[in-house]
Amino acid sequence: MKLDRMFEVFKRMQGTPITGPVAIVEIVLLGMVLYLLLRFLRGSRGAGVMRGMLVLATIGIGVVYVTARMFQLEHIVWVFERLAALSILAGIIIFQPELRRGLLRLGVVNPFIGKFVRADSPAIDEIVEACEIMSGNKCGALIAIQRQVPLVEYVERGTIMNADISRELLETIFHKGTILHDAGVIIVGNRVAAAGCLFPLSENAELSKSMGTRHRAALGLTEESDAVTIAVSEETGRMSIGVEGKLLHGLSPDELRKQLSKLCLESVEGTHASAEGSERFMKRDDQQDSQ
Repeated sequence: MKLDRMFEVFKRMQGTPITGPVAIVEIVLLGMVLYLLLRFLRGSRGAGVMRGMLVLATIGIGVVYVTARMFQLEHIVWVFERLAALSILAGIIIFQPELRRGLLRLGVVNPFIGKFVRADSPAIDEIVEACEIMSGNKCGALIAIQRQVPLVEYVERGTIMNADISRELLETIFHKGTILHDAGVIIVGNRVAAAGCLFPLSENAELSKSMGTRHRAALGLTEESDAVTIAVSEETGRMSIGVEGKLLHGLSPDELRKQLSKLCLESVEGTHASAEGSERFMKRDDQQDSQ
C-alpha cells in the first residue's frame, strides 16, 4: 500500500501518468545534462558548488518535498514550488563566471577565422628557444598565445608592442631588471601584441598550495578563454604549458615544441584540428596525474 501511495504522489507531482519508456528517456536526458554541466564546470570553483546543490536538491526533493506531498503539507509544498522557480535565477548568479566563459567561447563570430601561430612557423622555434634559455637561467616567464577567443581586454591593459616574435625580445621582456618581467606576454598571430599583461588567477580549489602566482595566472587565462599559455618557473626552471584549465609540467624543449605545434595550428586548418590537439593534451595530462 505504501508503494502504491508513493506512486500516486509521483504521478501528481509529474502531472501526467508515468510510463516506463518515458521515465527512462527522461532519466537519461537529465543524466546527460547533469554530466555535461559537471564536465563543463570541471576544474572550476563552480564544480564544487554544483555538487553541493545536487546533494541539497536530492535531500530536499527526495525527502522533504515527497514527504510533504504524501502527508498533504500544503505550506511546505508551496514553499518548495516557489524556491524551484527562484533556483533558476540563483543558478545564473552563482555560475556567472562559468556562464560568461561558455558564452564567450560560443560567441566567436566565425570559429574558422582566427589568428593562430602556424604549426610550421619559425615563431614557435623562437618561443621554445627563449623558454629553454630562461629555464636554464631560472628566469620566470609567462606567455599566452591567442587562438579563437580574442584576448583584446588583456592586451589593452598591458603595454602595446606589436613586434615580431624573437628570442631576444622575449628574454629582454622577462629579464629580472625590466619593469614588465612580472606580468605576461600575449602573442597574436606571429606578433608580440603586448607585454606586462595581467591575467586572472585560477580559482580552482583543487590546486596545490605550493603553486605560485605565475602558474595560477597561466591556468586562470585558460579557464577564461581557449588560449595556450606557457609558464617558466623562477624557482625550479621547469617549463609548463596550459590549455583548457589543465597544466602540464616539466616539459623538455622538444616536448614543448611538439605540444605547441599540436595546439597552435594555423586557422585555415580549422577548429577540428585544434580540438584534436587539445584532446591529446588532456589525455596526456590525465596520464601524468595518475603516475
